[in-house]
Amino acid sequence: MEKLSLLGKRSTEVPRGEKEERTRFEMGGCVGTKKGLGAVLRIALGVMSLLAFVLFTSLFGRLLAAQDLPNMWKGISPAGLLSAGLVGSSSATLLYVASYAGTITTLNLTLPEDGDAAAATLETISTSTGCGQSPSWLTLDYSKSFLFCTDEGLNEEDGGLSTLFTNDNGTLTHLSTIEVILGPVAIAQYGVGGHGLALAQYSGSTVTAVGMTPDGGLELVQNETYALEQPGPNASRQEAPHPHDAILDPAAAFVLVPDLGADLVRVYQANPDDLSLTDVEPLVAAPGSGPRHGVFKTVLDKTYFYLVAELANTITGYEVTYNENKTLSFAELFVIPTHGEDVDLPEGTGAAEILLSPDQNFLIVSSRWENSTTIPSFDSSNGTIPSDPLINFSIDRETGSLTKLQEFPAGGLGPRQFSINAAGDLLAVGLQADGRVVLIERDVKTGLLKDFVAHANIEGEITAAIFYEDS
Repeated sequence: MEKLSLLGKRSTEVPRGEKEERTRFEMGGCVGTKKGLGAVLRIALGVMSLLAFVLFTSLFGRLLAAQDLPNMWKGISPAGLLSAGLVGSSSATLLYVASYAGTITTLNLTLPEDGDAAAATLETISTSTGCGQSPSWLTLDYSKSFLFCTDEGLNEEDGGLSTLFTNDNGTLTHLSTIEVILGPVAIAQYGVGGHGLALAQYSGSTVTAVGMTPDGGLELVQNETYALEQPGPNASRQEAPHPHDAILDPAAAFVLVPDLGADLVRVYQANPDDLSLTDVEPLVAAPGSGPRHGVFKTVLDKTYFYLVAELANTITGYEVTYNENKTLSFAELFVIPTHGEDVDLPEGTGAAEILLSPDQNFLIVSSRWENSTTIPSFDSSNGTIPSDPLINFSIDRETGSLTKLQEFPAGGLGPRQFSINAAGDLLAVGLQADGRVVLIERDVKTGLLKDFVAHANIEGEITAAIFYEDS
């Protein structure tokens, strides 16, 4: 934000004349006698009042823009919301998109000055193959200009983790890669200076800790591999442990890993120095529910944890207690369907992502393989296409409970992952089944999703889409 200052001029005394006593006032260059003193003062006060009003209006407008009005987000340069909510600014922001085609694509979003949402563009400016054959997750470290990418290792013997440098022009430079046990699908960054990376490996039934050197090098710290004594209730999906997410708690003391195959959320003490992960008592989920992803919320002296289950299509809310013996306790508050109420879902429906808005007042989940609605096609055919939903909730600050606000089309099929920009006024949805990224306008105050802003087609199955926002 620009710093504003008000500069005043010093008054200069003029010696009295023999016939007339004069006083010089350096206020905008006016010179007057005592006789005109009242008029001059009135003029000066009017000018100063006008200047103060202009300054106040400018500062107040900037305050609204920064906090309440959804008209700014970070990027290569500021860009704002279009139409009634999106005030354009002929500028751009970037997205990184991972695909099973073996690519990370950099997209450039440009929003026009005239506020015409239909004229927004989302164009490819770079493609990298530095992550391996099946990129599955992206995590940014702004302080180091690093992008971390997991290679799930589909049709391979091992998975991988790579560090890439984010250049100012949107291109990515490969720095290092380390082979890891098969199936990494999520990353939690932890440790002093964020030099630790915890990986959840779905097909390898493993949780891995990796250390990072200052130049982006990667070093194995620890592997924890698990097995089941017998399959879970959903034998086809729970034949083995399947860690699916890695989440750092708000105190940066624990890493949580939802395990879809074992119906657990594994909890680890995270050593900030040597990066070791120590198993403590896990959170036991409902049998057959298949916990997939989770998210924390903090308010005053309370901590909440929300867990989305892929197989049961439920959201469970917990209140979290930090115990003196360096463990966590979870008190279940509620279990609700991902749609907020009981609805008949097609067989194979699977909940996927769960995120909080930046102000932590709203929660959004995605549901896949429903084909529950149709929307106008994004191409020029003027037809319609099927879409899965995003389900939007408000959060009660006192109780942590959820109230359904709306269902909104995700922009196509298979919304495996989505992200929210720092200002909270845009969602980027990665549609795995359609090979499409869609940007959705969001009202920051009401939390409501409003309209599609832009889209881009990407080769392969999209697994992640995240914003790159310069400070």
